[in-house]
This record gives sequence, structure tokens and C-alpha cells, in this order.
Amino acid sequence: MNREQLFEQIKKKKSYLCVGLDTDIEKLPKHLLKFDDPVFEFNKQIIDATKEFAVAYKPNTAFYEVMGSKGWDSLKKTLEYIPKECFTIADAKRGDIGNTSSLYARTFFKQMDFDAITLSPYMGEDSIKPFLEFNNKWVILLIHTSNKGALDFQHLELRDGRFLFEEVINASQQWATPEQMMYVVGATHVERIGEIRRLAPHHFFLVPGIGAQGGDLDAVSKAGFNEQCGLLVNSSRAIIYASNKEDFSEAARNEAKKLQQEMDKLLQWWYHF
Repeated sequence: MNREQLFEQIKKKKSYLCVGLDTDIEKLPKHLLKFDDPVFEFNKQIIDATKEFAVAYKPNTAFYEVMGSKGWDSLKKTLEYIPKECFTIADAKRGDIGNTSSLYARTFFKQMDFDAITLSPYMGEDSIKPFLEFNNKWVILLIHTSNKGALDFQHLELRDGRFLFEEVINASQQWATPEQMMYVVGATHVERIGEIRRLAPHHFFLVPGIGAQGGDLDAVSKAGFNEQCGLLVNSSRAIIYASNKEDFSEAARNEAKKLQQEMDKLLQWWYHF
């Protein structure tokens, strides 16, 4: 999916919601355990319930890898079930060089056919380049994350007074255009989003931390919007685990709809559509 197609979906659905499919088999409603593939059944019902409001889906691969080959099967079926008009993100957080990086790229872009993958940029340009060789595929670099440990390295001060994450943004913009590269910017450090937007005015940001982690959608949006929205705001637990009973899909729909309605108001305020 290219940038224009993604923006068209945002305008059509009046939403920039990304639903994180962090599907933990130990947290599934008990009645689903009778299915041959309870993880896929859960995802299927979540997708059916939220596809009206979501422009993107982001399976975190760790929740599938932990189940071995059966988990990979669940992930593949989930990816194939997601509507084609939705943007798909492999939240795999890979980061390696050489043949290893090339194989990861082929895995997620050819074998699995995701639109995008999250990557750690700290091994430099040659760890990212193999992923940029695929048309209409995206890399999403971990730049300023929402966890407490982000302060350990991302905020290291360089000799010229800038932070390390700022140098990563500056350097990475030489590797690819905003048509191929996004940045992960955590919602829990909203004061940084405006600063990062000034450093990367045209890039899309994938923003985790809304919902269970306490991020403020209004503040994030007003700091992060650009000429084509420029945001994919992710919510995982607050949507998919809104209920652990038989009404889980209805509860998920309600949470997704609530976020979409807030996003619609913010988009109207910014773009008047």
C-alpha cells in the first residue's frame, strides 16, 4: 500500500486507528478454546468487529512465535483475513545486517505480504536497506518509544547537545523518503511528538501508548498531524481485551468506535473533512 492509498482510507473511514493484535492465548475468553485455532478465531472476530473503524492492524509477532509453528499458522491466517484496504504492520522489531536482514525482509514482505515492519535502527543503514528494496512496502523505525527504558539510550546527549534519537531521525531520512519510512513515537511522551514532527514533517508516525498506557489522543493528534494526517495511533489491550467474556467482540467494537469518533472530530478540526 502506498502513501496515497493509506491517506484515502483515513479520509474514507475518518479514522487513523491501528488495532494491535497482541493476542495472548492465556487471555482469550474460555469459550474460544474449543476451536481448533482459538487465536485465529479471536482475531477473526476482533477484525470483523473493528474493521469499520480501523485503517490498520498490527500483530505483534512475539505472541505468535511463542506458539511455534502453530502460532505462525495463526498469524498467516490472520494476515490473510484482514481486509485488503487495511494497512498491515508486522510488529517484529527486527534489526540485523547482511543476509539475515535480507531474509527477514523476504519473510515479512514476500512470504507473509505485510505492508510494513517495525525495525530497530541501531545497527545502522545496512540493517534497514534490504527492507527498502520492495515496492510499496514500509519500514517503521523505533525512534522514541513509550517504555521507561527509552531514557537509557534514546535520550543520550551528544556532543552538540542533541539527543541520540534526534540523530537517528536525521540520519535515517537519508536512507528513504516519507513514501517508505515511518517512525514509532510513543504517546506517553507527548511533549516530544511536536519536536519530532518538526524534525520529520512529512513522515507518518506509528503511535503506541493510547488506551491502557494512558496516552492522550487529543494532545498526540494536535502535536503530530501533518498534511496527510501523518499518524497511525495504535490501541491494543484497551480494544481487544475490553471484555474476556462471550461479548468480547462487541466490547472491542464499542472501544474502537469510541476512538474513531474522537478521531473524526480531530480530523474535522484539522482538515475539515
